[in-house]
Amino acid sequence: MNSNFFNFLGLRNVDAGILFVGLFVFCIILLILNITAFAQITKFKRKYTKFMLGKDGANLENDIMTLYEDNKFMKLSIDRNRESIKELSKKQETAFQKLGLVKYDAFTEMGGKLSFALALLDEKNNGFIINSVHSSEGCYSYTKWVKEGDSQLALSNEEKVAVERAINGSSLDLE
Repeated sequence: MNSNFFNFLGLRNVDAGILFVGLFVFCIILLILNITAFAQITKFKRKYTKFMLGKDGANLENDIMTLYEDNKFMKLSIDRNRESIKELSKKQETAFQKLGLVKYDAFTEMGGKLSFALALLDEKNNGFIINSVHSSEGCYSYTKWVKEGDSQLALSNEEKVAVERAINGSSLDLE
């Protein structure tokens, strides 16, 4: 009877013992795959239960819609912030960012370094110098334009130092 059955299956020359061992190994592999799938389903079920804790369908839909609206609001805010940052950066280029100050005695009879040269420059080293000269008769102030770190008018030594300090970032004379 076994040989007729094997003949019917086309396994006439196969040993029945080897066939049963093969089937046994195949069943073991299926059992391992089944256990692995069951473990993954259990893990997913735990996550799902935790996610759905205390929620029904309507609450969950409201939560999702709230998150969607919040996300739209944040994207809009980010776009506005980017534009504001661009505007601020553009304004920053022309704002006075660099400062150079030199205090000095304009006249030998005066003491205390009451005269000063102050350079105020933007990012591209454009700006002006204020020079205030203090004497016994009074205080006189004047300005000179600076373009790309240089002036069309001749600069005094103190004014040159003030511009160099502004450009190099060593702004103040602390003497």
